[in-house]
Amino acid sequence: MEQPPGFVNPAYPNHVCKLHKALYGLKQAPRAWFNKFTNFLIEFGFSCSNADPSLFTYHRGSHTLVLLLYVDDVLLTGSSPELVNTLIHELSTQFSMKNLGAIHYFLGIQAHHHDNGLFLNQSTYAEEILYEAGMANANPMPTPLPTRLAAAFRDTDLFPDPTYFRSIAGKLQYLILTRPDIQFAVNFVCQRMHSPTMTDFSLLKRILRYIRGTTAFGLHLHKNTSLSLTSYSDSDWAGCQDTRRSTTGFCVFLGSNIISWCAKRQPTVSRSSTEAEYRALAYTASELTWINSLLRDLRIPQSAPALLHCDNLFAVHLSANPGFHSRSKHIEVDYHYIRERVALGVVEIKHIPAAHQVADNFTKPLPRSSFLHLRAKLGVGTLPITSLREGESQTPLLRPELHHVNGEEEKKMAHDEEEGKKMGSDMGINNVQNR
Repeated sequence: MEQPPGFVNPAYPNHVCKLHKALYGLKQAPRAWFNKFTNFLIEFGFSCSNADPSLFTYHRGSHTLVLLLYVDDVLLTGSSPELVNTLIHELSTQFSMKNLGAIHYFLGIQAHHHDNGLFLNQSTYAEEILYEAGMANANPMPTPLPTRLAAAFRDTDLFPDPTYFRSIAGKLQYLILTRPDIQFAVNFVCQRMHSPTMTDFSLLKRILRYIRGTTAFGLHLHKNTSLSLTSYSDSDWAGCQDTRRSTTGFCVFLGSNIISWCAKRQPTVSRSSTEAEYRALAYTASELTWINSLLRDLRIPQSAPALLHCDNLFAVHLSANPGFHSRSKHIEVDYHYIRERVALGVVEIKHIPAAHQVADNFTKPLPRSSFLHLRAKLGVGTLPITSLREGESQTPLLRPELHHVNGEEEKKMAHDEEEGKKMGSDMGINNVQNR
């Protein structure tokens, strides 16, 4: 390190200082802090998860502790209150720590406890985005995107401030953590960030109008549900008008609770809808493999294969029959990963009618009725006031201190605008810092 101003040794003005330990602000400091905290947990008896290096588990007899670390913020829960208190005491002797009690706010996510489980939302963060975009008083829309997106690919009139477009679109990505209903819409506008057009900006504002009417929406996580894995995989064949690449969409449920979802453009062009669905199945199987690993670390093993639902019969047949097929011989080897998972009994693929495909929301914009139906299936909604625990407010709690926090298309969008006008308008958190 360079000698600090005012403390330069006049005899050796060009010398540098050798540090005895990491200082706050150095690029090595985050790793040094993580290693120190990790070593303490390992000495206590924790094991680091193979699926997530920030997740630590402790098992002693019938008791379990689970700790999640994000920089200097910690989520801690366990089956034994005495063991939890012992760990908090030991942490307090080594680190300057503030016990914030039961979780109410963590990294921009608000948590509300109710009789049937937990409700997670980001209403405060959503309001901040709307205020920054000047859309706090905008008329709400019933869906995030219009059903026709062809105008977005035809428009050549560039948006004058692409940095602003990228900023708002990027902020929406974090909102997806508790809003799977906007996953596809945000993914679509983010694909336009390199050179956004005026139509792209109109679509971005459409998403913000939808958020304006659903600010209080979030995820319901129900307790007393099964711990079996169920997933849905879908694709929109050649949906991209520019590249003709398809979109993969999936969602994974643990019991009745959604725990993972995705909307992602496929890296290569698929020659048929079966091929696109097959690639989506392989991508979903990879996610299921990771989730299985995570559940094993949490001592929640799966006694039965994870169910994977697909609405394409040929893709289901292809994944379960590893024979040579003339129409699929060109598919890359890595996408045959799904066959291996099925053969090993890790995944069981079942056909599902397209009308019951929950993942349809992640591949394309849907009409209002279909969108609202599938949104409810995903567990997205509001928190009923009657479900709040006694003494708990539905308004956001104060944040804890964090050390780091053209033609037919135009007519269609105008119609959607008018449609929107008619609408009206027991874990513990600890903030720790090395002494």
